[in-house]
Amino acid sequence: MLARPKIRVLVVDDSVVTRKILSDTLSSDPALDVVGVAQNGKLGVTKISQCQPDIVTLDIEMPVMNGLQALTEIRKIYPKLPVIMFSTLTESGAAATLEALALGASDYATKPSNTGSPAEAIQRVRAELIPKIKALCPGTMVSRIVRPPVIPHLAHPPRTHLARIEIVAIGTSTGGPNALAALFPTIPKDFPVPIVTVQHMPAIFTKLLADRLNKYSQIPVDEGREGGELTPGRAWIAPGNFHMTVRRSPMRSLIDINQGPPEHSCRPAVDVLFRSVAEAYGPSALAVVMTGMGTDGVLGAQRIREAGGEVIVQDEATSIVWGMPGGTFAAGQADGVYPLDCLGAEITRRVLQNRNSQPMSPLRSSIAPETTVR
Repeated sequence: MLARPKIRVLVVDDSVVTRKILSDTLSSDPALDVVGVAQNGKLGVTKISQCQPDIVTLDIEMPVMNGLQALTEIRKIYPKLPVIMFSTLTESGAAATLEALALGASDYATKPSNTGSPAEAIQRVRAELIPKIKALCPGTMVSRIVRPPVIPHLAHPPRTHLARIEIVAIGTSTGGPNALAALFPTIPKDFPVPIVTVQHMPAIFTKLLADRLNKYSQIPVDEGREGGELTPGRAWIAPGNFHMTVRRSPMRSLIDINQGPPEHSCRPAVDVLFRSVAEAYGPSALAVVMTGMGTDGVLGAQRIREAGGEVIVQDEATSIVWGMPGGTFAAGQADGVYPLDCLGAEITRRVLQNRNSQPMSPLRSSIAPETTVR
């Protein structure tokens, strides 16, 4: 049996120490092969044609040509080449990382602190960067989740119970910032329910993401805060390093945040939010699972459907990684699978379904018709 090819990695970073740590740590993984290093963006762009990497790790702050400039050049020549930004966990680093994602970076990882020990730095690279490299490189030793065959029993049969949707809960990870940036502007300004979202991101990043989404969306987008009241036509992003949950009373619905144990190595976690939404809203919840690696959200989606709510997912073709939505689909917890450019309209359709006198026709799902039930 022929061995699958290793994932070829090009490391671009101006720090000798960082290049050494990355090269040694990545090379120690049997699935990875560091085929080149470069100390600035200009050399990095040049080395792509020489080394033929499957993926590039790219620092942001570099001399000669910084990471954002290099990424712009890479996207002109290699539009599909996966690029992971490797940035510092600072406000300026977070802002630059979000800009890089908007310019076409596939994902990001945060650099270990300069004050940490080499052992801690190596562990951070193994825990955060290596899984992302593997998730973004299908067809090599480790690929994305394999989409199961489309057969009717993978989805629940059509349901006739159409409770009025009172909240939309979204979960996403890898590729999420760009996916949310495409989704939120399609939500109408008179949207009649609140939206709560978990995007796997560290502290600092989530506030900047909320601000960026708010700038282009028709509805206000804020970072979630303890005791915040959920009101129609607004959206909240779970703050980094905190789980976000919701609770409901006859008079109002509120946001709670906590620092409970991480789930799926994540805080915030999608499952935590989805469980609380299922408990608080029951059949009046609509969950949306979007692009992301791992399985966070799968069990939460199941909880929402068990409570009578609905779940739709982003399709594989438009997902950077089809782990979270693919896992939800494979578990039989998806009422429909839709491309990113249809998600906003489908969310709106389902929310308005029992608010209009005339029923609305469902959008075409990207899976078999019998798996789209509304």
